[in-house]
Amino acid sequence: MKRSTLITLIFLMSFQAFCQQKLRVGVAGLTHGHVGWILDADKRDDIEIVGIAESNKELAERLTSQYGISMDLVFDDLEEMLIATKPEAVTAFGNIFDHLSVVEAAAPKGIHVMVEKPLAVSVDHAEKMAALAKKHQIHLITNYETTWYPSVEKAQEILSEGAIGPMRKLIVRDGHRGPKKINVSSEFLEWLTDPKLNGGGAIIDFGCYGANLSTWLHEGKRPISVTAVTQQLQPENNPKVDDDATIILTYEDSQVILEPSWNWPIGRKDMEIYGLTGALFADNGKTLRIRMAEGYDGFDEETLKFEKREAPFDDPFTFFKSVIRGEITLSPFDLSSLENNQIVVEILEAAVESSNTHKTVFLK
Repeated sequence: MKRSTLITLIFLMSFQAFCQQKLRVGVAGLTHGHVGWILDADKRDDIEIVGIAESNKELAERLTSQYGISMDLVFDDLEEMLIATKPEAVTAFGNIFDHLSVVEAAAPKGIHVMVEKPLAVSVDHAEKMAALAKKHQIHLITNYETTWYPSVEKAQEILSEGAIGPMRKLIVRDGHRGPKKINVSSEFLEWLTDPKLNGGGAIIDFGCYGANLSTWLHEGKRPISVTAVTQQLQPENNPKVDDDATIILTYEDSQVILEPSWNWPIGRKDMEIYGLTGALFADNGKTLRIRMAEGYDGFDEETLKFEKREAPFDDPFTFFKSVIRGEITLSPFDLSSLENNQIVVEILEAAVESSNTHKTVFLK
């Protein structure tokens, strides 16, 4: 065997062994209602939680007991946890305002970061986070539940193939009855309904899903303008923030309507895409209906059912590990990418401005 061939073989074997090692993860905060996602993942063969930063001891004791994790892994301070445990990656499960401080602590140490949606509370925070990620060459990705929906993946594939013609209208509806009505934890409710810590109410909490999908389906194009109307239909439950919003995004050749709300009677995350010759209805994560136009108001409809996406695109942590280990490369406007989610924050900030001023905001 030639020496060059042997060196290549050794490298490939070493790389494969590296990829198979568990991803050492630190958890920044436990107050997010989605934190069970990462705590439950600790039982898997590919993920190992090496440290948790949470100052609320009662909350930490409750959740570590529930998920069978040792309190020995819990630190009061994020910086202390990062130094003591040296994780490869950090997942942020605190309030959205603190996403910036997580990146400020992790990036200089070369630690990759995944935050729960949205990326940041403001364009200013998002720009600072992006600058840190680029300076220290870390991956900074954003997790959305809808990213892992096979119905969403298939809808994009059908649209890109031109099967329903060019997209002319996109409608995305997300939400539920409201955080208090669905009994989220007191720790989650405290910051979710705080305009500083969450950036807003339903307009941020659920508006980000549609902004993320729209940016992806428009291949990274920014909208020309953003118009938003918000209401507070549950002042007794959400006294500081909106709980219902409608956001209209205009693009050169399409229009997008986002309907984030804490007033839907039934929890939903669905999407409708209208082309010139047909329409796609992603009713939920596993069901996609395809309607092809026939005559004036007729149509032929086909329903597709899915179980899950192919690994590593079926789960945020498998995906994050694959990105870190270099097994996959994010496209510039992938649903999880930094570029996409900077635009998402720009859209949300413009939507909040529009709802406050009662004027359409034109993006620069």
